[in-house]
Amino acid sequence: MTASTVTLPPLPRLPVAVPRSGVSSEARRALRQLLGDLDRAIAVAFRDGADASELARRRSDSATRIVAHVWTACLGDVADAALFAIGGFGRGLLFPYSDIDLLALVEQPDAARLRALEQCFATLWDIGLKVGHAVRDSAQCRTLAAAEASVFTSLLDARRLAGDAALDARLRAIVDAPDMWPPHDYLLARLAERDARHARYDDTAYNLEPNLKDGPGGLRTLDSLRWLGKRLAHASDFPDMVTEGLLDPAECDTLLQAEATLRRYRFALHLEAGRPEERLLFDYQRAIAARLGFEDEHEKNLGVEQFMQGYYRAASQVERLGIQIAERFEEMLEPPSAVQPVGADFIRYGARMAVRDPDLFARRPSALVDIFIARLDEKGVIGFTADTMRRIHQATAALDGRLADDPQVLASFLRLLRRGAPAVDALWRMNRHGLLAAILPAFGKVFGRMQYDLFHVYTVDEHTLRVLRNVARFADPVTQAEFPLACEVWTTLPKPEVLLLAALFHDIAKGRGGDHSVLGEEDARAFGNKVGLAEEDIERVAWLVRWHLLMSTTAQRQDITDPDVVHRFAEAVGGRERLGQLYLLTIADIIGTSPRLWNAWKDRLLADLYTATRYALRRDAKPSAGAAVRAQSCREQALALLVADGKPAEAVVRIWDTFPMVSFLRHRPEQIAWQTTAILQGEGKLPLIAVNPLSVRGSTELFVYAPDRDGLFANVTAMLDRLHFSVMEARVLNSPDGKAMDTFLLLEAETQKPATQERAEELHQRLQRALAQSAPIMPSRRSMSRHLKHFQMTPRIDFKQSDGRTQMALVCSDRPGLLAAVTQVMMACEVRVHDARIATFGERVEDFFQLTDRKNAPLSETQQRRLWQALTERIGPQSLSA
Repeated sequence: MTASTVTLPPLPRLPVAVPRSGVSSEARRALRQLLGDLDRAIAVAFRDGADASELARRRSDSATRIVAHVWTACLGDVADAALFAIGGFGRGLLFPYSDIDLLALVEQPDAARLRALEQCFATLWDIGLKVGHAVRDSAQCRTLAAAEASVFTSLLDARRLAGDAALDARLRAIVDAPDMWPPHDYLLARLAERDARHARYDDTAYNLEPNLKDGPGGLRTLDSLRWLGKRLAHASDFPDMVTEGLLDPAECDTLLQAEATLRRYRFALHLEAGRPEERLLFDYQRAIAARLGFEDEHEKNLGVEQFMQGYYRAASQVERLGIQIAERFEEMLEPPSAVQPVGADFIRYGARMAVRDPDLFARRPSALVDIFIARLDEKGVIGFTADTMRRIHQATAALDGRLADDPQVLASFLRLLRRGAPAVDALWRMNRHGLLAAILPAFGKVFGRMQYDLFHVYTVDEHTLRVLRNVARFADPVTQAEFPLACEVWTTLPKPEVLLLAALFHDIAKGRGGDHSVLGEEDARAFGNKVGLAEEDIERVAWLVRWHLLMSTTAQRQDITDPDVVHRFAEAVGGRERLGQLYLLTIADIIGTSPRLWNAWKDRLLADLYTATRYALRRDAKPSAGAAVRAQSCREQALALLVADGKPAEAVVRIWDTFPMVSFLRHRPEQIAWQTTAILQGEGKLPLIAVNPLSVRGSTELFVYAPDRDGLFANVTAMLDRLHFSVMEARVLNSPDGKAMDTFLLLEAETQKPATQERAEELHQRLQRALAQSAPIMPSRRSMSRHLKHFQMTPRIDFKQSDGRTQMALVCSDRPGLLAAVTQVMMACEVRVHDARIATFGERVEDFFQLTDRKNAPLSETQQRRLWQALTERIGPQSLSA
């Protein structure tokens, strides 16, 4: 059944209201029943495919009749008093749970009239209408409208429902007064409101739980464009703006189609939530997707992802056109400027560029790219003229399907990329005009594509553009303090276009099914050949796309202090230039995925892997020094540090006699020196706790030196959980004389930053007291966040035997106190932990442990099955309801 064949619920038939008789109890019950029947009929019509805008208008028309009926019954046909609908109701739209905003314009608000108004509004509430109302006279309206742009804006939509018709003119006189928010002032006010509103929603349309009404690209943006059209150009709707030259027909159609999508989603959201909810929360996304008929295509293109892609595309189109139309309004109000030439093809009027020849883009499509290149060289240019923006859109639409294969267009595009970092700003602007997707059709396919998880907080296209912007930051001297190594590496890149192309293509195959890195590599090769890139550069781009996750997975999931790990990574990378490109792409990718993912620990981790790999790539570097040689080198460096600090060498050596050799393999000399100093200062008192607020690894380092006992590791993790620390890495070692030597790298759970001095001292004291007692420490019980509850998965647990230990890989959903719960299970299963690598990706955790039984032997198959079952029961989705 199509929307055109669905019968809309009829408008309510009401008896003629008896003026000033009030609404009886029986009549109120009848009105409540009528409203309930109407809302149920509207919900059924929507389910059957009726158009959301038509249903919102029908609901508004019905409410108009009921409100007018109640007004007449309570006030009658009074002079100098009228009731106006404002807000969405004023525009003739009411969604299922939208408020009804009313303005009572009353010139003589005597006591009797105020009592009647009170009765009117109380009746409306009683029958089930959520009413927001204001009572003012025309002088108050004028004063408030002059003081606040929001009040003035509300009057633009005012629609009289009942009462004295003469008050229409009084309200209109306020809105039409020349001194009431002149066009330039009103434009500035609306832009300021837009910026403030966007800032509340992270300044992006791509939030995981976007606000359909007030977020960037939401329905409020469309309302704002109409308000600007009314005030600045006497154009009350988008077709009128086409007549005024502010929009072309294609842009008008785009806005109307996007608006239809947003209204449909908002209608479904209200029905699903059962309240005036405006955010597409995870709680509702899957259910609404199913309600609207979206189905899973495959595991990498879920129905909910298709549903959200519809939102992101609509919101992005609204946001882009909204920015451009606002720029056109600004241009419309600017005084004319003298013409200045910009090369052979372009000119500028003040701060805006234009084409000399109106037919340039049709005659030479490569000029579509060239104008963005020219803009890079023109200081003070803030945009293109309205006519030029329109011509860019029209040419892009007319040439769609041809730009991607036009040799001259591709040559200009490559010339732009060879500008390096400045090219990124041009790419952002080309994307806003739809040109980037026209040149790279594969990029158009990921436009608005989301991934249903908490790790990727932006759509693929938005993420890609942010990665490009992060790459460009490495060329900016201002970021030298934040990214000193990355900025240094950037200066060594001979061809920045290689890295820019890799950033463009690294996620371009998301959502197709299969490995997006492999598919993206194929796309990158094809594009490189098409634009005439040198064969060696094509190989570089393709390799970076194929292996863009290699560095982050190696750093976070493997022990990069192990030379064998570093050498395997170095062999995979193969050269220093490729290493530098991968290092920069990895940092840009992590930050562009979610700003919360980047922290000092990851910064240090990647820098360490980069530095170690550069050394390994030297021609004279040996594949791997023997363990004894590496341990001896660490001892010598640590001893030199300690002696330089005034520590007696004999005392140091005596302590080291009780250290296992693996300490000198798994720790840096600086760490060994710090641990040794702590033991010397402890003077034999155990348990010994040492905390370094900011260690060389970009995190807070905790060292626990105590008599070894089963459950020690579990107790420490439980206390860290209580104190809200995240464990990034754990090393659990045992000395020959029976002491545990456990090292933890920590970050604050909330901020993902190292601890302050005060927090480090708190950790020291609390853990010292806890470990001095024999009682087990239980993790704190904290409720799971609403977000995490929607992304719980059955744990995936894999075991394998290696070097006399059992390696366990745990992939599961994150939750508060997860590591503490895991270690509690291990303790109950009589399993010892010897090493741990902790990695969290959004809602997904990937932890790696080295385990043995209580006799330090690998786990048997029976023990593995027992541990698997216990972990699955403790941390699986079913445990949430236990």
